[in-house]
Amino acid sequence: MTSVPTGSSDLVLLGDASVELHAASTARDTDFTARLCAVDRDGRSTNLKEGIVRARFRKSAADPSLLEPGEVVRYTIPLGPIGIRLAAGQRIRLDISSSDFPQWDRNLNTGGRLGAEPATVAVVATQTVFHDALRPSRLLLSVVE
Repeated sequence: MTSVPTGSSDLVLLGDASVELHAASTARDTDFTARLCAVDRDGRSTNLKEGIVRARFRKSAADPSLLEPGEVVRYTIPLGPIGIRLAAGQRIRLDISSSDFPQWDRNLNTGGRLGAEPATVAVVATQTVFHDALRPSRLLLSVVE
């Protein structure tokens, strides 16, 4: 979770939001989800936008490709359009996860044919998210001055 104070003045976000995530997995297929929230002064969190990327479809929905376990991959998680004014003192929070079931369909992490495998074959995946000079995972927002 990343929490960023909006400062001493209102913050206006207007336009498309997305997450650029650099991550590695021990699985042949996996999911990454992102949830953008506004947090008020009392700590109450309100969901603003959510998105998901299934690793096998990271390049193309028509031509899936499985992961090489351990390889660092750059993912784009589209969150869609946003238009909100955050009052001074509110914060932005970004949650990154590898699952958001039951909102999104489970990924068994096997790389097998979707919908054809029983849940009993599910594989536990270990995810590593990178955030450094070479692999700058980040939230992309349009801020109106």
